[in-house]
Amino acid sequence: MNTGKLAAMILLGAAVAVIGLSAFTVNEREMAIKLQLGQVVEADYNPGLHFKWPLVQNIRKFPRRILTISDRPERIFTAENEAVQVDFFVKWRIVDPVRFYTSTGGSLDVANGRLSEIIKNAVVTEFGKRSVSDAISLERQELMRDMLNLAAPTADDLGVSLVDFRIKQVEFMDEVRNSVYQQMAAERARIATDRRFTGRAEAEKRRAGADREVTVILANAYRDGQLIRGEGDAKAAEVYASAYTRDPEFYAFYRSIDAYRKSVGGQGDVLVLDPNNEFFRYLNQSDGEQ
Repeated sequence: MNTGKLAAMILLGAAVAVIGLSAFTVNEREMAIKLQLGQVVEADYNPGLHFKWPLVQNIRKFPRRILTISDRPERIFTAENEAVQVDFFVKWRIVDPVRFYTSTGGSLDVANGRLSEIIKNAVVTEFGKRSVSDAISLERQELMRDMLNLAAPTADDLGVSLVDFRIKQVEFMDEVRNSVYQQMAAERARIATDRRFTGRAEAEKRRAGADREVTVILANAYRDGQLIRGEGDAKAAEVYASAYTRDPEFYAFYRSIDAYRKSVGGQGDVLVLDPNNEFFRYLNQSDGEQ
């Protein structure tokens, strides 16, 4: 092999090595920045083949996909100063690779740590404004939205965007769980007492109504009875008056006989009177003459 061919092969090999060190690719799941001596000189690469100066320039790539932060549950205090354990996760992604690199050095671990602190501060702030019932009720959607809005501006400084924030679970701490259960039991007992009181009041109301109706019925019955008795007495008086008018002597005799029957009709009855008393008038005159 002559010297010319060897030199050509060396130059070809060097060219291939330079091209290999200069070329790089970016796929659809990545974003890349070009650094020269530690300074960003180019970004916003489209997917495909690109080139750089070897040894002088280097490429940093970052994931374009949505990432997740899911830390261990945090101990948070509510507006009622009740300690709860909040389990949550956050979805985020890199939107500005240059700012992300300058703020975190391009480290996902650093970004996760700083985002975790941002999210925890938002959780503490928003839970501190709400009671336990608000945090676990229908207002949870509003709570998550407020926490996301609070943390988003700080996350923008890192070159990332918070896509979603979700609370997986809110639990009472062991030391306050019994206290909460006792409060719930007391509340249920209060509601039961109120309902029993309402039931007793309604029963008394109905009982009083029934007693009033009974009193009215008895009063009406007594009134009707007195009216009927009065009518009967009046009718009897009318009959007595008519009989006395027709035959006064017979009426007097009938009344005397009735008086005898009522006075001495019972067994063992004793009546002490003068035999010549007017009461024995018809007994002494057996012939019926006066």
